[in-house]
Amino acid sequence: MRYVWITFIGLAVLMLSLLVWQRQPSEAPVEAASVAAPTSPVSQTRARAAVWVSNKPVPRADSVVRFAMEQLGTPYVYAGATPTSGFDCSGFVMYVYGRFGIDVPHSTAMLINTGRPIPRSQARPGDLVIFTGTAETSTEPGHAGIIISKAGEPIRFIHSSSARRESGVKISAVDNTGYERRFMGVRRVLDAE
Repeated sequence: MRYVWITFIGLAVLMLSLLVWQRQPSEAPVEAASVAAPTSPVSQTRARAAVWVSNKPVPRADSVVRFAMEQLGTPYVYAGATPTSGFDCSGFVMYVYGRFGIDVPHSTAMLINTGRPIPRSQARPGDLVIFTGTAETSTEPGHAGIIISKAGEPIRFIHSSSARRESGVKISAVDNTGYERRFMGVRRVLDAE
């Protein structure tokens, strides 16, 4: 009786693997056409999977901003990186972009080199904004947030603030605030849509 069950389970696994294999896309994307076609069905499936993973869709800026806005009110916690424990500024940025498969460092000093630089006048929702620290003489990156304002509008951003008044995830403006003096730059981490 044991051999009957082993045979049955073996056939079930074989049938299931064939079903999964047949559900794979019949044609790989155009980019894969230039790659030499693998000969076995298993290597063909792996090649297709590698191409699909490398061509995963870029998240839309409105989705990133919407998800960031869901974190409003989360408390500020030094080195925090989750909504349950709280966020610091770079932990908030890392958490939001990470939700969409975009890896950014949990370090404001490193965020200044993330993505590519964008002129302030071309800032748009989903872009990263970097500021110096709070000290008057600070010239190093010390704070970061995610822009929520539309291109051409005065910059508004969402961030996790350690301010004594109203700390935590909130929305702030750059123009006519202390952030104006501390502004360092805008970085684009989402590809063009």
